[in-house]
Amino acid sequence: MESKWQGLPPREKLIKFGAATLSDCELLAIFLRTGTRGVHVMELSQRLIDHFGSLYRLMNATKEDFQAIGGIGVAKYAQIHAVAQLARRCFTCREALESHTVTSSEQMLDFLHSSLAHREREIFQVIFFDNQHRVLHACEMFSGTINSVEVHPREIVREALKHNAAALILAHNHPSGLAQPSCADRDITQQIVCACTLLNIRVLDHIVIGRGEYVSFAERGWM
Repeated sequence: MESKWQGLPPREKLIKFGAATLSDCELLAIFLRTGTRGVHVMELSQRLIDHFGSLYRLMNATKEDFQAIGGIGVAKYAQIHAVAQLARRCFTCREALESHTVTSSEQMLDFLHSSLAHREREIFQVIFFDNQHRVLHACEMFSGTINSVEVHPREIVREALKHNAAALILAHNHPSGLAQPSCADRDITQQIVCACTLLNIRVLDHIVIGRGEYVSFAERGWM
């Protein structure tokens, strides 16, 4: 039976016009490579995106979620999760930030969302800068539970001194998906600011990452 997908195949379209011209469905089809019995790869890609509601939910779906979809085997699950992990490693590696001068929290969002939004536990991350706002170091300093993380301001100060940092950005995720900061989030931020001020280290922002949303303390005037 002739397929209804008669346009330029995704791979050829990418080569001719560039990856940015491809839809989510076309990009996914390139990684899946083939469809299933009686289902064209483009149709399969669209079905998956429609089923999960978004690329983000698709890339973070569990094996059990995939098994609930008829005709989707372990191989397709492995393909999708391999590319999702590859993308995370690309965007969260130090080279993704090095040599960049940061002038606003907006420039950090892609990096932070890629590294934190999918995590099932709260992770507290700190990015350290020199006095030109160039990234010196980025690390996950504290790991907690599904709804809390214990943070030690003196450890952050110690790490800042180790890298001779002049400024830093704090960030952590909310696995619930809701980015609204808690009272505890605001309290620990103030403690870190006070500890850093004693050593003339500036805290530029604290960014809370949810799923598809974020809250910047600096943008809210809390810094």
